[in-house]
Amino acid sequence: MRIRILYTIPNFITAGSGRVLANIALGLDREKFQPTVCVSRKGGSIEAELGASGIPVIEAPFTVSAKPYPGLLRRTCQAARVFKPYKFDLWHSWHYADDYTEPLIARLAGTKHWVYTKKAMGWGSRAWLLRSLLSTRIVADNTEMEEKFFNKWGLRKKVRLIPHGVNHRIFKPLPSNKKYYLNKFNLSEEAVLIGCVAHLVPVKGHPTLIEAVNNFSNVHLLLAGKQNDREYFSQLQAQVKILDLIEKVHFLDFIENIPEFLSAIDIAVLPTWDRWRREGCPVALLEAMACGKACIATDVPGSRDIIEDGISGLLVPPEDPHALANAIQRLIDDPELRQQLGLAARQRVETHYTIEKEVAAHEQLYREILKGMSR
Repeated sequence: MRIRILYTIPNFITAGSGRVLANIALGLDREKFQPTVCVSRKGGSIEAELGASGIPVIEAPFTVSAKPYPGLLRRTCQAARVFKPYKFDLWHSWHYADDYTEPLIARLAGTKHWVYTKKAMGWGSRAWLLRSLLSTRIVADNTEMEEKFFNKWGLRKKVRLIPHGVNHRIFKPLPSNKKYYLNKFNLSEEAVLIGCVAHLVPVKGHPTLIEAVNNFSNVHLLLAGKQNDREYFSQLQAQVKILDLIEKVHFLDFIENIPEFLSAIDIAVLPTWDRWRREGCPVALLEAMACGKACIATDVPGSRDIIEDGISGLLVPPEDPHALANAIQRLIDDPELRQQLGLAARQRVETHYTIEKEVAAHEQLYREILKGMSR
């Protein structure tokens, strides 16, 4: 009999980890595992992709308000009724919040094992502790989570480190598409294109990168990402205008074909800020590395796991435009170093960060849980 697994995520429209979850669900050995996905709100191309692959996507509330406490049991029981008929063997949450009602609903629905993936470096409430105590296992995105969050209360034995992976057959070095953007923005052949693939939200640290670009005369910045935060986007536009960079900073919005975009740029940068503590294991960085790009990232949890500084990329202090500008200048001045870093980055992804490795690690975790095995 196949292992019946329920994955939960708020939606596949705005949830950035939707692609990661889908890759795992789609990659599972379907002879041994039977995945189902539950969303709070339906929509998005990923949902359609799952459906076309025979993975059901149901829409139902998998969390409830914890307060007022007197009615919590009634609310969780009501939510659990939806899931009882499915008889899930295991429930894996990709909900980003510090909610602890979901494991209660899972138990009331008859699912004995509830797992959650810790996707970011925030731990701002005691609810995280309760969520963790109610879990069977916790999947950590990077090495620092285990030490920072789960080194007490007996939680460490529950934690399994499973970094994300990318499809290295899709994300791979391609013939350069640089001329497309040179022509699009009427740029000279000597122009250096810096690319950043990240939704326009504060955690990604775009202001630092924009300020760093202000140090160069022939560098153009291509920002590929959804404008999910209108206020933040307006602030970026204002910064570009104040620095007189309107001709050098290009907002591209969402890019469908990321490998093709990456083939066009000379250097990839992910300037994440550390103050928000929301970066777990940045897939955009892995994708750029898989495409053989020389990458610069800020020295924050997750990114410092992925990049070996000076070997497979460069790390710089977060929120330091001067240090970032120096790193960019170093790569502009040394094309051979760019090539070496890009080759090493590709090799690192192939060795450590493939979809196959991520899926295999989850399958092993699920088998371990259901067999009652300890690490």
